[in-house]
Amino acid sequence: MRVIVTGGAGFIGSALVRYVVGDRGWDVLNVDKLTYAANLHSLSSISSNSNYRFVQADICDIDAIHRVFADFQPDAVMHLAAESHVDRSISSSAEFIKTNILGTHVLLETARRYWDELPSGRRASFRFLHVSTDEVYGSLDDGGFFRESTAYDPRSPYSASKASSDHLVSAWHETYGLPTLITNCSNNYGPYHFPEKLVPLIILNALENKPLPVYGDGRQVRDWLYVEDHVKALVTVLERGRIGETYNVGGRAPTENLTVVERICDLLDAHVPSDSARRKLITFVADRPGHDRRYAIDPTKIETELGWRAEKTFDTGIAATVEWYLNTAWWWRPLRENVYSGTRLGLLDKSALVETELSESSE
Repeated sequence: MRVIVTGGAGFIGSALVRYVVGDRGWDVLNVDKLTYAANLHSLSSISSNSNYRFVQADICDIDAIHRVFADFQPDAVMHLAAESHVDRSISSSAEFIKTNILGTHVLLETARRYWDELPSGRRASFRFLHVSTDEVYGSLDDGGFFRESTAYDPRSPYSASKASSDHLVSAWHETYGLPTLITNCSNNYGPYHFPEKLVPLIILNALENKPLPVYGDGRQVRDWLYVEDHVKALVTVLERGRIGETYNVGGRAPTENLTVVERICDLLDAHVPSDSARRKLITFVADRPGHDRRYAIDPTKIETELGWRAEKTFDTGIAATVEWYLNTAWWWRPLRENVYSGTRLGLLDKSALVETELSESSE
């Protein structure tokens, strides 16, 4: 199997590359722009493998992507490259629109033209897997679950851009016959997670005895999925999924944000005792604009049709994650010191927004 993975230096992408290169023995070409959230150190365990290659390229760069397809001749594309942090999309949406929508269009068109010219056998087996999010579905009422038939209702610039890319992928299948697959996953967590997201941010702030910011009342519910379970689901869908179908991937672990933070505090207190309980560091802050209240995925389709099921419970997964961060300061400390220190993101500065819009409109 020769596979192009886009965004393979990111959190989920690097977990996928480590798995398919190291455990499955696939030939992989990792295409990544290397934005702030990408980290090639996350791939150090497989970077010297003969079945792994890396190309630094922007998926919006048509010429570069054409060269990648022509040179590597893939059997499949696993598309994970995206701007993904909701808070950043609130204060700076342009990159989300560019990468998540226009970049996906470049990949689809390049893949379509490449696929059209393949010999019949390879043409029949080619696949384009688009990796998306449950946030495209909007916010759930208590007791409900996202299913593949749930209507789209994105609420943030990030989720709107991902919903747009999902629709493009579906359209390229329906209009051109491109053999596509879509997955929509719940909130991932685990090793090598860039520390702007909730779980790593809380772990590292707690270790440094800094305030633990919790948005609003902390009762927002997210369905937590261990990243290594997720990448196995992606491989399962690529290998056995029905062309043109969407599969929701979830860990069957809906949990309130406040409970997540408290669990991390308790685990750190057990591993690295402090003078006082780390729960005392919890600080409630102004909620995120347009913050969805509840997400929860029903993964019945992928479980029954394809035989995948999450192996980690939230308790076992969060314990493994905390232990990983305790043992890998070599990976996260440079990020905290040089890239992102943990400051609040997603705050609206109206004057800055006006200036940005004016600047963009004049380009």
